[in-house]
Parts: sequence; C-alpha cells; structure tokens
Amino acid sequence: MVVATNGSAEQPALKFLIYGRTGWIGGLLGQLCTAQGIPFVYGAGRLENRAQLEADMDAAAPTHVFNAAGVTGRPNVDWCETHRAETVRANVVGTLTLADVCRGRGLVLINYATGCIFEYDDTHQLGSGVGFKEEDTPNFVGSFYSKTKAMVEELLKNYENVCTLRVRMPISSDLSNPRNFITKITRYDKVVNIPNSMTILDELLPISIEMAKRNLTGIWNFTNPGVVSHNEILEMYRDYMDPNFSWKNFNLEEQAKVIVAPRSNNELDCTKLKGEFPELMSIKESLIKYVFEPNRKTKA
Repeated sequence: MVVATNGSAEQPALKFLIYGRTGWIGGLLGQLCTAQGIPFVYGAGRLENRAQLEADMDAAAPTHVFNAAGVTGRPNVDWCETHRAETVRANVVGTLTLADVCRGRGLVLINYATGCIFEYDDTHQLGSGVGFKEEDTPNFVGSFYSKTKAMVEELLKNYENVCTLRVRMPISSDLSNPRNFITKITRYDKVVNIPNSMTILDELLPISIEMAKRNLTGIWNFTNPGVVSHNEILEMYRDYMDPNFSWKNFNLEEQAKVIVAPRSNNELDCTKLKGEFPELMSIKESLIKYVFEPNRKTKA
C-alpha cells in the first residue's frame, strides 16, 4: 500500500482509498488529490479478494473509496471476447465485492463505470439530441465487455452507498497517453464518423472528487453535455496541432471487418449532472479549453 499526500491540511477530514493505481484514471486521481492536499492511499488488494480489501480498509481508515480498477482489454475491448472469465472476475465479482465491503463499513464508493452500454435506437436516434437517461435500461449487447458492465450496474442499484459514474470515450490533455480517445483515433488507419458523448477527464475528474465530498450516490451520466463526431475532433486536431494531418473514414460495415466486437455509439443525457454542477461545459467547449488550447502548436 502506498500513501501519498502533499502534507497540506486543507482537507483534514478526508482520506481517500483508491483502486487502480497503475491505470490511467487511478493515476490522475492521485495527482488531483496531491494537488488538492487530500490524503490518499492506493489499495493493494485484488478486488475479488474480500480479505485483502478488508485489510486495506483497516490500514487506511478512509472516508471514501474510489474504484478506477477493472478490465477494459489491451489493446482494446476485443481482448475481453477471448478472456471472459478474467473479465467477469474483475468487472463483476471484484466490483461487487468492493461495493459490499464498503457498504458494511458505511463508506461511499465512487465507481468509474461506462456509458458504453447503450446504442442509438428508435427512441434515441442519432442526431436527434435525445440522450439516454440514468434510469434507462442498457440496450447494447454487442461486446462481452459491455455486457459485464451493464450486468454489474444493474446489481449495484441495490447498494445505496455506490455512486456509479458512466464514463465514455475518455479524453485528457495528455495527448501522449495511448488510452486517450484522441490519441487512439489519430493513429487509426481509418475511423468511423459518428457523434458520441465523451468524457473530458481534466474537467470531470475534479467533479468526481467533489461528488465524493458531497456523498452523492446513484447512477450518473458522467460525460460533457452534447456530442462530438470523430471527424470534428480530428478537424480540431488538424487546426490546433498539425495542419498537415489527414485521415480516412469508413462505415460501420467496413469497420466490422477489422474488429471482433461491435462498438457502442450513443448520446447520454447530462441533465442530472449539469443540474448538480451548472458550471459543466459542453463537450466542444471543454475540448477547446482543456485539450486543444493547452496543446496548440502555433499560438495566435
């Protein structure tokens, strides 16, 4: 177990226990806690091992627990199609065990989940502006990864201590990170061009810390309001980063030939999150402020 704090007494009543030390979001959470002076500890236990989780919590005595661990697959979710037991162990058994241990100790669990459990349908048509709400039933079963995430979300509804955050296609200002959605699509030979809800981590991760401070629970669509297409992002990348950058598109039928499992495309309704945090910016505004302006190659 690794303890990290910058020594500040700004938040003396708080102490966070974070799972997912080696992951992207888990690492960023640690950086944010250090910047805000919030004492935190990275859990050493495996999520599916109840005794190890109990030992972590005995040692850390946290006020809140964050789960940024789990399996997404490397290099992508297609990995989960051929590693199903491992996926269930991490994404279902592990998450439920952590939620149960936290409940027994009266702790709020902030659980970074996924919004890739929906796909556009007749009621939520592409381009309609009608997004899926927190209470809607998942309708995307194209990948085994998404199946497990929808399954555990449904079960977690029985735990009043859990705050489920539906993250989608996460983006950060660190364009060198291979997990960054922008970094991914700039490296693809071809991309589809479909509007989607996405999560700008630079803006939303600090909000998740504030949600813990407020002891918020339940399901939250954890994306910036609105949608943005692959082409729109790549156009911004070209305009801000590389005027010589170019890309090619292909359709879903062509994409299906080079991937194992279909991908989720949807818009999530952010009315609930926007109501709690009115300062939340739209996806395009957030992209410019947090990602492209700081990384602009040629300053005006």
